[in-house]
Amino acid sequence: MSLSIDQKEMIVSEVHGLAASAHSALAAEYAGITVEQMTDLRVKARNDGVVLRVVKNSLAKRAFEETDFACMNTEMMGPLILAFSMDDPGGAARVLGDFARENDKLVIKLVSIGGELYGASEAKRLASLPTKDQAISMLMSVMKAPVGRLARTLNEVPAKLVRTVAAVRDQKEAA
Repeated sequence: MSLSIDQKEMIVSEVHGLAASAHSALAAEYAGITVEQMTDLRVKARNDGVVLRVVKNSLAKRAFEETDFACMNTEMMGPLILAFSMDDPGGAARVLGDFARENDKLVIKLVSIGGELYGASEAKRLASLPTKDQAISMLMSVMKAPVGRLARTLNEVPAKLVRTVAAVRDQKEAA
C-alpha cells in the first residue's frame, strides 16, 4: 500500500526535524536482519540517544535538503536505515558499530558530520570520540593538573624546612 501525500509530507517533516537537530547521521544497509534483531537495535539506540528511521530514499533526500546532511543525497541507494545522533556526535556510530560486530548483515555505508560526507571506514573514528561526560572529565583533569602541581610545590617549602630542622635536632642530640 502506497503512502498518501499527507503521510509523505509528515514523514519528510519528521526526518527534516531530526536532521536539523542531529549532530551526526549514519546510513546502513540492513537487509537480512530479523525483526527481533532490529528491535534490539532500536532499544540500544533509544538508550544511547540515537534515533533510527527506515525511510524511502526519495523521502529522505527531500528531508535532508537545507540541512547538514544534504551531502548524503547523492550516495543514498538501496534499503537503508538512518541513525541520527542526538546527544553526542559518536553515539550513532557506537550503536551501529557495536551491532555490526555482532551481526554481519548490518553494513554501514555513509557517515555524515558537520556537512561533510565520509566513507564507512570513518565510523570507527567517529565512534571513538568521547561522549560529552567523558570530554568534560578529560577537560577537568587537564585543568586540575596545574593547580595540583602548584599545591605540591608550595607544600614542599615548609616540608623541606621541617626536615632540615629535624636533621639539625637529630645531629645535636647525637653530639
